[in-house]
Amino acid sequence: MSSTTNGQWYPPEWPDRIRALASGELTPVAPRRAATVLLLRDAPGGAAAGAPGPTVHMLRRRASMAFAGGAYAYPGGSVDPRDERPVAWAGPSRAQWAVRMGVDPAAAQAIVCAAVRETFEEAGVLLAGASADTVVADTTGEDWEADRAALVAHELSFADFLGRRGLVLRSDLLGAWARWITPEFEPRRYDTWFFVAALPAGQRTRNASTEADRTVWTRPAEAAAGYDRGELLMMPPTISTLRALQPYDSAADALAAAEAQDLTPVLARAEIVDGEIVLSWPGHDEFTKLIAPKDDGPGEGTPQEAAPDGPSGTTGPSGGTRA
Repeated sequence: MSSTTNGQWYPPEWPDRIRALASGELTPVAPRRAATVLLLRDAPGGAAAGAPGPTVHMLRRRASMAFAGGAYAYPGGSVDPRDERPVAWAGPSRAQWAVRMGVDPAAAQAIVCAAVRETFEEAGVLLAGASADTVVADTTGEDWEADRAALVAHELSFADFLGRRGLVLRSDLLGAWARWITPEFEPRRYDTWFFVAALPAGQRTRNASTEADRTVWTRPAEAAAGYDRGELLMMPPTISTLRALQPYDSAADALAAAEAQDLTPVLARAEIVDGEIVLSWPGHDEFTKLIAPKDDGPGEGTPQEAAPDGPSGTTGPSGGTRA
C-alpha cells in the first residue's frame, strides 16, 4: 500500500491493472454479492450522560490476507447461495427489503441473511430471537461455538441453524446504510451492502474470525482521525461510513437515519489523461488520486492527492469481505 497523507488502502498493482483495463487487455470479473455490518454500542448512560455518540465494532484484517490485508473493516463476507433458503423472518418483509435495496425479494433475503450470518460468524453476535420481539441474550458456550464453526465451514446452512434452534431472523434490527462495488480493475470484486445494527443487550463481541488479528470498539470520529493521520489503514467505503456515522448521538439515532441513506452503488472510476491516471469515487471527492506516469515523479503507482477543491472530510466501507 502506498499513500501520501492518510491511511487510504492503495495496492501498488493498481496502475498496471488500470492501464490494462483501459487498453482492453483486462476483462472485469463479475462482483460477488456481499454484506457487512456496522455494529454500534452506546456508552453507559448514552447521550444523556454526555457520551460523545456510539462506538462501532471494527476488526483488522490479517496482513497475509489477499484482499485488503492490514486494513480495518467491519464483520462481513460473501453471500452464500444457501442464504436464499426459507427462514423464519421478522421485521420488514422480503418485498419491502427488495424495494429498499433495489433487488428482487430472493436476493434481498440472501443479502440480509448474509449480514446476520456473517456477524455471528465473525463477531459472535446474533440478530435473532425466539420470537419477533425477542433477541438471543447470550451466544457463548460450546454448543453455540460448534454451530458457529459449522456455519463457517459450510457444514450448516443459516436456515438450518435458525430452524434447529427455533429462532427468527430479526431483519428489523438492521438498517441498510450504503452500497459499494469493488472497482472493475480489482481481481476480487464484491457488490457490498453496508448495514447498521445495535449490539443486542446481553451479547458481547469477540474476535471469532480467522481473518482478523485484532478487534476494537472505537468512536467513529476517533477511527477517522487515526486514518487521517495515516495510522489506520482503511478502504474508501470504511472511512466513508465512519464519517457518515459521526453526527449521531446514539445507535438508535443511526438506525432511525438508515431509511434515508442513499443506496446508489458507489463504483470507482479510472481515466487516463495525458498518461496520468485519475482515480475517483463519484460523490466522494476525498478519495480522488492522481497517479503519475512511470517517468514522472517517484515512480509508477505513487498516488498524489487531488487538487484541494474536494473537502478532505466529505461524508459518503468496504468493510472487508472474503471469498
